[in-house]
Amino acid sequence: MKTLSLRKEDAQHDWYVVDASDKILGRLATKIADRIRGKDKPTFTPHTDGGDYVVVINAEKIRVTGKKFDDKKYYTHSLYPGGLKAKYIIEEAVKGMLPKNKLGKQMFKKLKVYKGDNHPHESQEPQIWEPKL
Repeated sequence: MKTLSLRKEDAQHDWYVVDASDKILGRLATKIADRIRGKDKPTFTPHTDGGDYVVVINAEKIRVTGKKFDDKKYYTHSLYPGGLKAKYIIEEAVKGMLPKNKLGKQMFKKLKVYKGDNHPHESQEPQIWEPKL
């Protein structure tokens, strides 16, 4: 019996939408990281990007304990006037759970986070995903 090794040409990437309102940050981030990496599929191969795209809506309504929502702010600056950008804490939580190499950067690009209910990915026909937390 041969072991199946997934090639990047054979990988099938689906699109999922998850609503982050009233979900706990860490538990949701682990489920998203597993879905992006493809660990929930029977064809999981560690050296291949076989995961799915995940669109997170209502990112501002995520639940954290204490004052983490106010204290945890991640900023980047382009060193140009007005170049200050803030990131969502969901992005940083998921990024920390992915591999720290070129493949991890490629996987992280499959995460799309939006503040409200609307997102520009309707043409990909994403499925609604309710992770069991």
